Amino acid sequence: MTINEMLGQSGLLTLLGMCVVFSFIIILIISMKLLQVIVHATKLDKKDAAETTSSAPATPAATADNGAIVAAIAAAIKMKDNK
Repeated sequence: MTINEMLGQSGLLTLLGMCVVFSFIIILIISMKLLQVIVHATKLDKKDAAETTSSAPATPAATADNGAIVAAIAAAIKMKDNK
């Protein structure tokens, strides 16, 4: 087998592999869009959205003590400067 034949086969194999991956990505996108349509048609997305809005606060930092966080950061910076 010559170098030219090997390069031709490797190029063909590369193109075949890229086509397989590209077709799988297209199938994946189509199935996700179909799932989106099914979920929207059965109104499952509306129920989940209502449950998440009534849950705990979205930002955990709002419930934490901000003064303690600032003090911890200042102490870490001071320890770094001392080394």
